[in-house]
Amino acid sequence: MEAALATLRAELAQARSDQQVTAQEVATSVQIAQKADSRVTAMAEKPAPDGFRVGATTFKLGGFVKVVGSATRYDDGEVASGSLGKEFYLPQQIPIGGRSSRDVIGHARQTRLSFSTSTPLGGKDVKSVIEFDFALAAAPLGAQRSTNPYTPTFRRGFITYGNWLFGQEWTTFQNPGHLPESTDFVGPMDGAIFVRQMMVQYKQPLGGGLDLYLAAENPQTETVTSVSPALVDNDQDRMPDLVGKLAYKGKIGEIHVAGLVRELSVRSNGVGDKAMGWGITTGGKIPFGPQGRHDIRFLATYGHGMGRYFAVGYAPDAIYDAAMGNQLHVVDNFAGFAAAKLGWTPTVRSTFMVGYQHADYPDDIALPGLANREAYSFAGNLFWSPVKNLDLGIEYRHAQRKVVSGLTGQMDRIEMATKYNF
Repeated sequence: MEAALATLRAELAQARSDQQVTAQEVATSVQIAQKADSRVTAMAEKPAPDGFRVGATTFKLGGFVKVVGSATRYDDGEVASGSLGKEFYLPQQIPIGGRSSRDVIGHARQTRLSFSTSTPLGGKDVKSVIEFDFALAAAPLGAQRSTNPYTPTFRRGFITYGNWLFGQEWTTFQNPGHLPESTDFVGPMDGAIFVRQMMVQYKQPLGGGLDLYLAAENPQTETVTSVSPALVDNDQDRMPDLVGKLAYKGKIGEIHVAGLVRELSVRSNGVGDKAMGWGITTGGKIPFGPQGRHDIRFLATYGHGMGRYFAVGYAPDAIYDAAMGNQLHVVDNFAGFAAAKLGWTPTVRSTFMVGYQHADYPDDIALPGLANREAYSFAGNLFWSPVKNLDLGIEYRHAQRKVVSGLTGQMDRIEMATKYNF
């Protein structure tokens, strides 16, 4: 009896020991599973790599596909076939002095591709950007007849290292981030600064959200003569355009003030003239409302001999003619725009904008009657983003152009656009 009882006690002890081992194994298995689950969750929540690496260099590809369709009425003439004014708003291409006409066109030429790199070097990153689109390419004759081919056109290409930038970029005199949202290529072109060019730029952070920019940029003097309003590209400049800008970015929004000094130069057959030009501009973007969905954007610019910086050359820098004593007569310009963005919901928004430009020519010289004097436009749009990076928009624009002779031309356009960013 005692032997049997001892045997039972031994078996009970062994069973208890086995249960403890099993419980430990189960606990260990649960801990392993929990750690595996946490690792899987962390991997799922970790953002996907931005770009790809080859050696020490990170490469990134970005851009967007944009499809545009528009219907336009011109009150005073026709726009020539193949003109860029058919595809986005250029005030200088509003026709004057003719009969009314209508035009419908669709294209995807604003589609854009950008390529960037970043490589560590000496405790800093050497970065580069190459960007192109198809918007300004000259189309072959009859392009719309069949295949609509357009050659890629170079937009930006620059290198940065530390505080320095070398290459072709938006002029330091402007801030493209302050342009309002539009179905158009630019929007209030008549009031905007719009130049991309070669430069050497230095940026110095001053603290508190304030940055100082200094730049030497590629010069180019644009003139007309007393008998012809056609812009002449004079490639005889001897000094770079010099730009300084203070830019602030903080809780109240973004504001910049910039100044420009330049030398205008024209020479022909050993004779010519030169003159000083200058300009000052201020602009900004001020968000307000819930989650900052609304904002006010503005720009105001005054210049003496800097017409080429406005609206892709709406007015010249100066008047020059050999018959006028080989002298440059500098033109003054004022331009500006204002825009209000209203975010109705997180995915639906509207922008209302107005732009204006005026060229003040010297009074004591003869002027070509078709030289551009004044332009204005106003527009309103509605955008919807059903999913991230996809924008659908519709916009109405009215614009007017006025020339020195007093003739005017008007344009009304309804435009729709679909844009996908990647």
